[in-house]
Amino acid sequence: MPSTAKAAPAMTATTSRVRTPAGTTNTTTSRTERPERVTVAVHAADPVLRLGVVQQLRQRPEIDLLADADAERAQVSLVVVDHVDDDVAVLLHRLRHNTDTRTGLVVATLGSGALQRVIECGVAAVLRRAEADQDQLLRLVLAIANGEGVLPGDLLGTLLAHVGSLQRSALDPRGVSLSTLTTREADMLRMVSEGLDTAEIARKTAYSERTVKNVLHEIITRLQLRNRAHAVGYALRNGLI
Repeated sequence: MPSTAKAAPAMTATTSRVRTPAGTTNTTTSRTERPERVTVAVHAADPVLRLGVVQQLRQRPEIDLLADADAERAQVSLVVVDHVDDDVAVLLHRLRHNTDTRTGLVVATLGSGALQRVIECGVAAVLRRAEADQDQLLRLVLAIANGEGVLPGDLLGTLLAHVGSLQRSALDPRGVSLSTLTTREADMLRMVSEGLDTAEIARKTAYSERTVKNVLHEIITRLQLRNRAHAVGYALRNGLI
């Protein structure tokens, strides 16, 4: 008599009858695995921002949202923020060192200086929060999971210009352009040149003293200078401030 194999819990089974040369009938069973879902962790300091993205993705059968305790094993990590500050950069750097996950950024505003920063932090894709409806979020997640990069058109142009600048710098390592310093870096160096100390710069820029120190240290390290005075002199000679 024909016999039908029982389907495993994670699989669906379809049965077909095949007629043999002797005229008897055998039953064969083919199994189709359910499509694997993409595991996603959502990171946001603002619980309202996090809830908005979670609610959009929770409705999609392609997505498996992970709890915070399991975030380290996510295939895709989405960081949802208003803008990229030092705390966000620290989080992006931490996620970059997790080989199990690729990172996407959903952000309200992102300038050219911040774009360079997030790419250096290993961000694979960027979506503006104003465009982050359910369909766009799903496309973003699936693209990241497939190893693709995603950028808004205007930011892609900025990135290409930056890559061109890097190529020119490689050909002429001593070459200097206005893009050597971000707007924030140039502003802080200008204040140093005016005799302001760390606390005064922090008050004028509304950044913490720690942030001011980090920004100035980054300039000195990146341009291979000795100290703040050397950095100011370098910037003045090259027309950067």
